[in-house]
Amino acid sequence: MTTKTNKMNQFSVEVRERAVRLVQDHRGEYPSLAAALASIAPKIGCSAKTLGVWVRRMEIDAGTRLGITTDETLRIKALERENKELRRANEILKLASAFFAQAELDRRLKH
Repeated sequence: MTTKTNKMNQFSVEVRERAVRLVQDHRGEYPSLAAALASIAPKIGCSAKTLGVWVRRMEIDAGTRLGITTDETLRIKALERENKELRRANEILKLASAFFAQAELDRRLKH
């Protein structure tokens, strides 16, 4: 089973950066970005689509293309995890509060 993360990690950061630099350095030699990707990708050992994803990601991270940067994506994911944990803790506290309130009522009714 291959996941998106595993495919991306198949190539080191250095290889991805080198591939993106090749595209950026030689982009003008091709009639289109697609042509540049199709020509350069086999030299790296990846698909043109994968190389295009790397190029777009690097452009977003560099601020030359609109989109959510890698750092922002990681921050959002961390905040979502934290939010989920806090919701879970809040639910536990609500249940505990209800339990102890009921126990206090039961204690008062017995006396």
